[in-house]
Amino acid sequence: MDMDILEAISLRHTVRKFMKKPLSADVVEKLNARIAENNQKYGLNLKLVTNDNQGVWGILRLLFAKNANNYLVLSGPDEPGIGELFGYCGIDVALYAQTLGLNSWWIGGTYSRKAVERLADGSATAGIIVLGYGEKPGKFHKSKKALDVSVYEGGTPEWFVRGVEAALLAPTAMNKQEFFITGRDKEVAIHCEGSFAEIDRGILKYHFEVAAGRENFYWVE
Repeated sequence: MDMDILEAISLRHTVRKFMKKPLSADVVEKLNARIAENNQKYGLNLKLVTNDNQGVWGILRLLFAKNANNYLVLSGPDEPGIGELFGYCGIDVALYAQTLGLNSWWIGGTYSRKAVERLADGSATAGIIVLGYGEKPGKFHKSKKALDVSVYEGGTPEWFVRGVEAALLAPTAMNKQEFFITGRDKEVAIHCEGSFAEIDRGILKYHFEVAAGRENFYWVE
């Protein structure tokens, strides 16, 4: 049975060591199609780079990574709100890659900026997402509880519960989960802290939407 995005949310974990197995032409074509959809819809310049390990910072590549040779460059116009779009569209591609049998590693602060900026087609970059066939599928990290990161005013609907559960599975900067989700009627808001707050918010919104069902609520600031 083919995996869907909701299943991918549960199965995706950070992987840093990959097999020496190139992406097939079919997989590259499918990834590029998904990337093109995001770029067209949101005005970004996301770009898939294959058979190249220069996007991973040298020390990181030598000590912690293995065969990190394919990655998505998060690039786009330097405009307000671009960080949230990077998070939202980046996780869309990463989860889609998971449905294709790939694993991923989101690198936001320790990527090779000079190498990535040379490859980027946009004026702003915010990291890379390494994609490939992991030696292992990764493992679940310790997580906060729903009560630690959310509150709903009134009787909590099931869609809100599902959304929060999916948000707790989202990759956030340093795995700190510095966010809080509030809900009332059909209104939902996400507040994030930290240096990567905008990117985290985009990732969290995507996870929440997939699990909660976009038709059940709307975002408020």
